[in-house]
Amino acid sequence: MATRRNPRFKECRRLGVNVCGHPKAMKRAGDPAFKKTKKPSEYGKQLTEKQKVKAYYNILERQLKRYFDIASRTEGKTGEALIIKLECRLDNLVYRLGFANSIRMARQLVSHGHITVDGKVINIPSYGVSVGEEIALAEKSRKNEQFKKCFFEMNKSPLDYIERDEANFSGKLTMLPQRDKIPVEINEQMVVEFYSK
Repeated sequence: MATRRNPRFKECRRLGVNVCGHPKAMKRAGDPAFKKTKKPSEYGKQLTEKQKVKAYYNILERQLKRYFDIASRTEGKTGEALIIKLECRLDNLVYRLGFANSIRMARQLVSHGHITVDGKVINIPSYGVSVGEEIALAEKSRKNEQFKKCFFEMNKSPLDYIERDEANFSGKLTMLPQRDKIPVEINEQMVVEFYSK
């Protein structure tokens, strides 16, 4: 299975936003060495927004293109539909619920069989979670200190569309997320323009 292995902090500085969620990712972003001297073209801006989507959700070009094709066939705005679809991926919701401290760790947790959906082990990071489905840490993984530390100490910022149950090491997608509530700095309209050429 192909994964993105490029340097995270370097990518954050290049894109101008903290896409990996690490507190030190943007520490050197203001250094003169990273200042952009050229004004980006319209194409350059669209490309940057597309790269942000890939970095935020830790996906590859082919996967993003597939999600865009699905979003373009749904009702409503294509850009919003794309972001909402990506937000409902299993690996992303594992990260949002606090089981992992990064999207990469969340993907690994899912791939290695540490996560269950409605009691069934799902090891496909791109699995689309439906509203009402319960995501939980597998019974055998609940004694792992790192997982416990992540769940109880990190990623505690509440989001309207998810509900955490600390007693049972679980959480739920309570409703489809609204675009303005999703914590990603992306101009999705530019992504639509990029793929519409």
